[in-house]
Amino acid sequence: MDIRKIKKLIELLENSGLAEIEIKEGDDAIRISRSSTIVETVMTAPAVSAPIVNTAAAADTAAEANDGKAGIPEGHAVTSPMVGSFYAAPSPESKNFVEIGSKVKVGDTLCIIEAMKIFNEIESDKAGKVVAILKEPGDPTEFGEPLFIID
Repeated sequence: MDIRKIKKLIELLENSGLAEIEIKEGDDAIRISRSSTIVETVMTAPAVSAPIVNTAAAADTAAEANDGKAGIPEGHAVTSPMVGSFYAAPSPESKNFVEIGSKVKVGDTLCIIEAMKIFNEIESDKAGKVVAILKEPGDPTEFGEPLFIID
């Protein structure tokens, strides 16, 4: 395969939203992949003013999560049920599921956690008002880590 064609494929990949491209011409085959833009966003994101709380066990309330953690408001902590990547909206162009001050009911979708290319909707387990969002889009999450505080 001609190097000019390979360069064109790389350029095509960079200018598109694709993460991988594979071309076969007869016996020749080439696969070009890159890190997803999600990972790049995580690596280049500015520092978040809200503290990231890493906890090994799930917290039932923000008071438990708040032990020794300044800056996290009191209230019910909605925690991550899995390891993955946090997303506040269904797509980058879409509006966030909730904002600070949003009223939520039990079962309302709060965010999406991507784990192994599967997008899992995280629902509110308590009715109330969202008083804090502890993650930014693309942030990694751990099992039991607080994501939202609901009052």
